[in-house]
Amino acid sequence: MVRLSNNLVGILNFITFLLSIPILGTGIWLSHRADTVCERFLERPVIALGVFLMVVSLAGLVGACCRVSWLLWVYLLVMFLLIVLVFCFTVFVFVVTNKGAGEVVSGKGYKEYRLGDYSNWLQKRVNNNKNWAKIKSCLQDSKVCNSLQQNSNETRDQFYQSYLSPTQSGCCKPPTECGFTYVSPTNWTGPPNSTTNSDCTTWNNTDLCFNCQSCKAGVLANLKNDWKKVAVINIIFLVFLVIVYSVGCCAFRNNRMDNSYPGWKGNP
Repeated sequence: MVRLSNNLVGILNFITFLLSIPILGTGIWLSHRADTVCERFLERPVIALGVFLMVVSLAGLVGACCRVSWLLWVYLLVMFLLIVLVFCFTVFVFVVTNKGAGEVVSGKGYKEYRLGDYSNWLQKRVNNNKNWAKIKSCLQDSKVCNSLQQNSNETRDQFYQSYLSPTQSGCCKPPTECGFTYVSPTNWTGPPNSTTNSDCTTWNNTDLCFNCQSCKAGVLANLKNDWKKVAVINIIFLVFLVIVYSVGCCAFRNNRMDNSYPGWKGNP
């Protein structure tokens, strides 16, 4: 009788194989349909993830169901390396996102963000001109400021009480300390009160604040929130991987026992 651990490994990897098909299909679709820098950036990781899941799940499926010990051994080795990688990445995420938070502005419904509040590693990523050019292109492609531009009739008080996402707060308006006069959410006039903040001279009504430090800080604030969610998912995924790895070890032991004592095959 096929042992329970072999069946479990086979079922789990069959499900993983089925999941890899739409992931791979999405990557291939993006490679043919991608129009923006953001979409082209995603296509290769998505294809790589789909191929990886497909190959690993096939190795586990064949190794468990067909009792191929060497293939199951390779599967367990990859699973172990994946567990270590996910664990290290999760710890890394918590370390680099530990610093940084939005600053509450009196009388405003939104927060403002400063680049210096975030970890040095994250600051270096967005201060790199090549990286920022790609990020800025993604922000512009996603039309992050469109909703503000469409509210051109909004009064100053209405705007000040509205909620803005970190990227909208950092990229679509000048910092409050600049002291510009409000005309519309993306239209401000007057000379800046502060010249110590470089964002005050960088802001203009055409390019908005996409070249500002506050925009980079807003991106990092969004990234921090997203990575925190990813870290929680990673912990759940890590527990799942450990369970699958443990079951796989049992299946590998069963295969070795069956290969060592062929007469046992078929016995409970």
